[in-house]
Amino acid sequence: MNSSLKVIQLHKNESALIKSAIKNDRESQQVLYELYAPKMLSVCRFYIKDFQQAEEAMLNGFFKVFSHLSSYRSEGSFEAWVRRIMVRESISFLRQKKTIEFPVEDIDFKNDYTNNIKTDIEVAQIQELIDALPEGYKVVFVMYAIEGYKHHEIADMLHITEGTSKSQLFKARKMLQEQWRELNKITSYGTK
Repeated sequence: MNSSLKVIQLHKNESALIKSAIKNDRESQQVLYELYAPKMLSVCRFYIKDFQQAEEAMLNGFFKVFSHLSSYRSEGSFEAWVRRIMVRESISFLRQKKTIEFPVEDIDFKNDYTNNIKTDIEVAQIQELIDALPEGYKVVFVMYAIEGYKHHEIADMLHITEGTSKSQLFKARKMLQEQWRELNKITSYGTK
């Protein structure tokens, strides 16, 4: 019962912070920033390899968060609303840098590519594997596998077809599986 009181209190505090932040209360904006910045930097970092550029995208995202805070309607979680802004800002950043490409090739989607990457490796290793993907593959993979977007949503946000989204995901998963196998070979040779 005590933990449910904390959740209710946090929600009330968050609502009050948002209302104050809408009125340009800098202290409330700072508290919201400090509360969500670590998670949102992580979101941007999934899309953008360079840490400083990811941080730049996150800061631009927070500028948009505070500029459009009055449009938040308290439907769904505030964190999810901020996260969507960060995803869009990261994609926009990649587009501006012209690093995002979506080569289109015919892929047989009947093949089973559902082998899961093991979850017992370090987060840093996973991030390195994701960073090694071509930008188009990486963006679609992160949006689908990590953020939970559907292919039609990805297609709309990236201005590509659903087929291209599926193709990019297929290629990303295949490349990650190959990288994972190589990493395991290197790791197993080092432990023998």
